[in-house]
Amino acid sequence: MKKNILILLMVISMLACKSDGGNEEKETEVETVVNDQKNGEQLFNGENLDGWKIHGTEKWYVEDGEIICESGPNEEYGYLATNKSYKDFELNLDFKQEADGNSIVFIRSSLEGTKIEGWQVEVAPPGSDTGGIYESYGRGWLEKIPDEKEDVLKPDNWNHMRIRAVGDSVTTWLNGGNGR
Repeated sequence: MKKNILILLMVISMLACKSDGGNEEKETEVETVVNDQKNGEQLFNGENLDGWKIHGTEKWYVEDGEIICESGPNEEYGYLATNKSYKDFELNLDFKQEADGNSIVFIRSSLEGTKIEGWQVEVAPPGSDTGGIYESYGRGWLEKIPDEKEDVLKPDNWNHMRIRAVGDSVTTWLNGGNGR
């Protein structure tokens, strides 16, 4: 059974409400959804999956304060989603990917069963655009990572990702790198 440790303060999928417009960035309107910033909301309590819902047959559990995902019995897609939706936010997360599959942080998306339509921020093996933005069942790649920035990802090590979504503007940072 494949074991993909995407340990984040949230991982694989965080569903967010579709924006109702406005690209103007106002710091006070951005919801910080992880506890490493003052007044932020902690999405993962480090103990269990309270506040989360599992979609599909993948196995999701908490071990040693980390969210773990393993392939399910039929190796089909599965997702872990927050129970709450977020409009404008900044999300900080840490992940360590120990398997070759890709994982995704979904934002500005809708979920029906195990079909997700909308924007996703990639979490993938080297050379596969981790931090890039893709639109599922839509336009495809919205922003790929330039080849010269692909070495920012640290395979088999802890990585830090920051995602800021305000209106239709989304910026990602990987391991402190420049925003995309």
